[in-house]
Amino acid sequence: MTNFAQGQKGKLADMGCTGVFQIVLNIAAQGMEVDITCFGLDAQDRLSDDRYMIFFNQKSCPGGGVELEIGDGKSTFNTDVSRLPDSIHKLVFAASISGEGTMRQLGSSSLQLGSALFPFSGGNFQDEKAVIVGEVYKRDGLWRFGAVGQGFNGGLSALLSHFGGSEVAPTPQATPEPKKVSLSKITLEKRGDKVSLEKTGGRGFGRIRVNLNWNQAVPQMEPPQKQGFFQKLMGGGAQPSTSGIDLDLGCFFELIDGSSGGVQALGNSWGSFDKLPFIYLEGDDRSGCNVDGENLTINGDHFDQIKRILIFTFIYDGVPNWAATNAVVTIEMPGQTPLEVRLDNGTDASMCAIAMIENNGGSLQVTKLVEYFEPIGKKMTHELMNDRFNFGLRFKSGSKD
Repeated sequence: MTNFAQGQKGKLADMGCTGVFQIVLNIAAQGMEVDITCFGLDAQDRLSDDRYMIFFNQKSCPGGGVELEIGDGKSTFNTDVSRLPDSIHKLVFAASISGEGTMRQLGSSSLQLGSALFPFSGGNFQDEKAVIVGEVYKRDGLWRFGAVGQGFNGGLSALLSHFGGSEVAPTPQATPEPKKVSLSKITLEKRGDKVSLEKTGGRGFGRIRVNLNWNQAVPQMEPPQKQGFFQKLMGGGAQPSTSGIDLDLGCFFELIDGSSGGVQALGNSWGSFDKLPFIYLEGDDRSGCNVDGENLTINGDHFDQIKRILIFTFIYDGVPNWAATNAVVTIEMPGQTPLEVRLDNGTDASMCAIAMIENNGGSLQVTKLVEYFEPIGKKMTHELMNDRFNFGLRFKSGSKD
């Protein structure tokens, strides 16, 4: 590995970056909310095509030359410059702070591609809200990398404007052209915060994706021998371990006809997208290595048959350490601003009711709950959460093994 200093440049081929390679930004955010962005610029260093801005709201560009994966505290850009059009001459990688904080508060961070590592930290900056970390650019027919490390006073919106891009107006416009980038996401800050969404056309809300992501490499305490999930909930000795943490995403649902049930990996209750309950769990990440976390999909075209959905997560493997997981749930659907709920109340309970999605007269209402549960006597957390929100379900011990 070769450490690059600010201003240092080199050819991609010399770094082993041929074909598909990864550009990984590891940002020590120190509790701040930091967004990572790649701008695909033309020969005039302008974002002449907004489709080549890759970030949390647009994770790939046409042709697949750059695709973003976010998770485990890192942002990974899977890159193949041969798949970029001739109009793209430069890829600029930037970090920006959304909300409180400045770049001087960053911990030890880095950008890595191939054999090159560009380390940086808050000591390199002042009170900027953004930084241009590095760039991949084409010169004399060859692609190269340059370590930049340049602070920028504005945030993501100012960066977009600096590169000549256009931000979508907060209020929908009658004329859809030209295409503009939406930098917005709605974060439900406090327990009880709500947001209501109306249908944007068609018969429903389309494909609704509920994503749970977290810091999967959390050092934690773990029982000294293999135990079942419910055994661990009822207590037992623990000893230090450096294994990853396994969060499981699931939900309780109630349909308009009054029937109810659950979708989760525990008990292999995966649900179904195309038939009742129109909720499907897309697999279970047992390894803790999937950077995309875990996902529930809801068939929003049949939302008229759903009364409410309680989104929850629990720690299947490892003693609870919520404060270190940095867990976040993102709810995405076509034509709507993404909704974000962070599990920001530290506790040692094993279960968290994250959010309630309700059919409120045809609109879709999301309420932040972030309410934690731990066993009381012989009552398990699933039962306590069921009783708290009146889903009328009955339970027995189960396992994913």
